[in-house]
Amino acid sequence: MNSQPNPTKSLVKLTERSLGQLSDRVRVPRYDRSNLTPGIVHIGVGGFHRAHQALYLDNYLEQNPGSDWAICGVGLLEFDQKMRDALQSQDCLYTLVERSPEGDNARVIGSITQFLFAPDDREAVIETLADPQCRIVTLTITEGGYYVVEGTGEFDAHHPTIRHDLQNPEQPFGVYGFLTAALARRRQRGIAPFTVLSCDNIQGNGDMVGRMLTTFAKLQNLDLGNWIEQNVAFPNCMVDRITPATTPGDLAMVADQFDIDDAWPVVAEPFLQWVVEDRFSAGRPDWESVGVQMTDDVHPYEMMKIRLLNTSHLLLGYLGSLKGYTYAHEAMADDQIRQAVERLMEEVTPTLRPVPGIDVGEYRQVLVERFSNPKIRDQLARLCLNSSAKLPKWALGSLREQLEQNGPIDFLSFTVAAWFRYLSGQDDQGHDLPIDDPMAETLMERARSGRADPSALLSLTEIFGDLPQSSRFVAAVRQHLNQLYELGTAATLDGLL
Repeated sequence: MNSQPNPTKSLVKLTERSLGQLSDRVRVPRYDRSNLTPGIVHIGVGGFHRAHQALYLDNYLEQNPGSDWAICGVGLLEFDQKMRDALQSQDCLYTLVERSPEGDNARVIGSITQFLFAPDDREAVIETLADPQCRIVTLTITEGGYYVVEGTGEFDAHHPTIRHDLQNPEQPFGVYGFLTAALARRRQRGIAPFTVLSCDNIQGNGDMVGRMLTTFAKLQNLDLGNWIEQNVAFPNCMVDRITPATTPGDLAMVADQFDIDDAWPVVAEPFLQWVVEDRFSAGRPDWESVGVQMTDDVHPYEMMKIRLLNTSHLLLGYLGSLKGYTYAHEAMADDQIRQAVERLMEEVTPTLRPVPGIDVGEYRQVLVERFSNPKIRDQLARLCLNSSAKLPKWALGSLREQLEQNGPIDFLSFTVAAWFRYLSGQDDQGHDLPIDDPMAETLMERARSGRADPSALLSLTEIFGDLPQSSRFVAAVRQHLNQLYELGTAATLDGLL
């Protein structure tokens, strides 16, 4: 990732030694990082983790210097080599810029003290996880990283990575292989198991990762799998912060505004929320002291967030892309799209449970403001990314419930139709759209051959399961899709609104 900052400026290369040279406008860690022990291992260090969990820990370390709750980051994929190079070149420090219409605030985050790249040394990763100082393993491995068969919710035991890891327990490639190998060593050495905390946008993320890991472990060693099932805690949690992918423009902004040469900064909105179920196998930081909401039941919070924010993001992404916009705030400035997003939230609200301490109407209004933040420049392509994994987890639950209750499904079925129209790979003006999805080839082939007929796409049981047995749902999707192809997005929205 290369930036083009102002060549006449003198920039400070971000490292531990250069922190004292940074501008007063940049907040830097006020604790001695050399005194820290990593009690948390985080797998999947991307922008979101660095803008969210690592920030909470940075705030915690400010209050608890010398703590044993710093973070060791781990990258499992070849793709993570870029993050390894960026972080290791600057002592695992990076700049976080919170952007709002009122201005930009920069701080350097110091809570990640080490980064391991698994393809370099798989044994080092297993040993780090097996070390007694590791007491929590957090995950942001994306919705598609859990090896779940979408339509059924079953474990994908036939995936090539899973098959490799079952046969090569000491040389794993995937997350379950590493976790199982480490837990086997801990059990053998009489060390208490760590907690596994999924921080991905999946309803019941803890329950789901617990089910998948236990299934994997039992396939490898039944006795070990039973021990994991009985002893490892898998709390559910809800995470929220809009964090766009870092662009070359962001690198230039960090250089121009704050005089920092940072290989991979991260930008985020000011809003921040983390709700965690208080079930841990081996202790945890006092997260309440830095604003984390600890609870007995995270379900109402995650349901609200996934069904309102994440589902709306999908519709916003598809409609904005079809109308030729690039960024979320541009699409939200389009009155039709903003109204469609608001109406979708309205339709989904009856499926939610009461959320302690939260006014859902107010929450929806705040979402509209967050989506409209012009400083975030959240790309619509990011919102549409990996929809084959996101749509079932975010939108189809509400759809099923509304069908069961005979409730309205106008905007939920329209979201599905808008995705199908988007999958044709062209917007309303005939410009190409980037379809970035593990199933892209199959999806685009079916979208293009079926066009206004949704049958071929709806028959993908790994996405839709038995939903197409509802004639009401199929008819609604068919009608919306016909109109999107015949009339275009603007005229279809005109009729719908």
